Amino acid sequence: MLHARFTMKKKTLGTALLSLGLLAGCSKDYLDLQPRDAVSTEVFYKTQADAIQATTAAYAQLQKQGLYGHSLWAMDMMADNSYVGGGGAADGIEFQQLDNFAIPASNPVITNLWQRTYLGIGAANQVLTRVPAITMDEAIKARSLGEAEFLRALYYFYLVRAYGDVPLVLTPAQSPAEVANITRTPMAEVYAQIVKDLTAAIPKLPASYTGNDVGRATKWSATALLAKVYLTMGDMPNAATQARAVLAGSGKSLWPNYGDNFNVDKENGQESLFEVQYKSGLNTFSLDGPGSAINQFWGARFYGSPFVVSGGGYGFNIPEKEFVDGYEAGDLRKPVTVFVPGDKYPDGQVQPARLQGAPNGFNVRKFYAGQLSTVWDSPLNVPVLRLAEVFLILAEAAPGSADGLAAINRVRNRAGLPALTSVTKEAVLKERRYELAFEMDRWYDLKRTNTLLTNPQLIAKGIKPFNVVLPIPQAERDVNPNLAQNPGY
Repeated sequence: MLHARFTMKKKTLGTALLSLGLLAGCSKDYLDLQPRDAVSTEVFYKTQADAIQATTAAYAQLQKQGLYGHSLWAMDMMADNSYVGGGGAADGIEFQQLDNFAIPASNPVITNLWQRTYLGIGAANQVLTRVPAITMDEAIKARSLGEAEFLRALYYFYLVRAYGDVPLVLTPAQSPAEVANITRTPMAEVYAQIVKDLTAAIPKLPASYTGNDVGRATKWSATALLAKVYLTMGDMPNAATQARAVLAGSGKSLWPNYGDNFNVDKENGQESLFEVQYKSGLNTFSLDGPGSAINQFWGARFYGSPFVVSGGGYGFNIPEKEFVDGYEAGDLRKPVTVFVPGDKYPDGQVQPARLQGAPNGFNVRKFYAGQLSTVWDSPLNVPVLRLAEVFLILAEAAPGSADGLAAINRVRNRAGLPALTSVTKEAVLKERRYELAFEMDRWYDLKRTNTLLTNPQLIAKGIKPFNVVLPIPQAERDVNPNLAQNPGY
């Protein structure tokens, strides 16, 4: 497998909860992924600089292979927008298992998702437990605690949606023995904690940042995430309330050009509420570097002379023909989102009619960063929350309201599409499909709307009722047999 040029780190929940990764820098630098040191908590957490550094560490797993660097986009191929592609049935076995719903508990994608997410939770728990005792600027202390609450909520949001009941751990573990008998917490309790964390974070976080702190979570990041959480829980009144708060108070606005959301020169811009920060600089085959590997993984497979992706793309995550054919005529998002035969690359080369792994000649264009001089090292950020999604949350949560109808039409207008005269669940779900395509939301949208098991593409792939949740990783159950497995696995 071409992508298997890195060594996947094996960690258990126990080590994840005990881990403290200390990272340095600010803005794109503030999310630098290279660890400087690992020090005892007995000598750390003494100064304001320690608090800021520890808070920064809690962001790291968003970029790495645990979430946006690998596992989330791999999971997204389980949905109906795309399929694996690659070099054939023997390439990307872990991806093939997900795409075909033949998922063993040993699958490295689901193992990484679990372990790396708990690493992020462990880092957030360290901040929330130890920073309150530090003598420091009170505004920065409050901000740091709010960031940790936001991040812990985000990490748990991904866990609970993927696995169902998961262990709810809110303090740093003191020893591996402490977590050896931990059990899974009911989903309702996990969601309640997510809401509690976000509600607590909102008043602590600033509305915006300047300079090197741009990219950190803001009060509007937390408010938008809270709206999305309520939407997922089916609490439409609260989802609408939080969405309206963002639209009224954030000062954000849609980019006139949809493609500006994916322009490296316009990152953290006027539509952005929160995005995962990447920067180039490592130039090696590693999912734990500062850059994103998406350009390499999704790029046209070994196409072009020179290759249209540095080192040759791997051709994974290929758009389904049904998805591409489903665009409405004139949708301005299509040329931003997908390469189709005849499209030109920046160097003038033309997308062919067929590619290895892509018999229809399709590739994802949205996160294409060009012929970089480095490998696995794109500087292009990945949006987590955009204002357009908040408009769509309002439309779904308040479909009969005037502002709900206006909200979906704001998104459609930007896409060059005619206005709707009413809002239906189906219309919003379709709008989300094309507005947020390949932003790693589609699987969760199908799941929360109870349409996974009736989706024709997923039925053809072989989805079974128990696949609505992932298996608990076997590596975790080997350490702790009290982690009951999800039925069917």
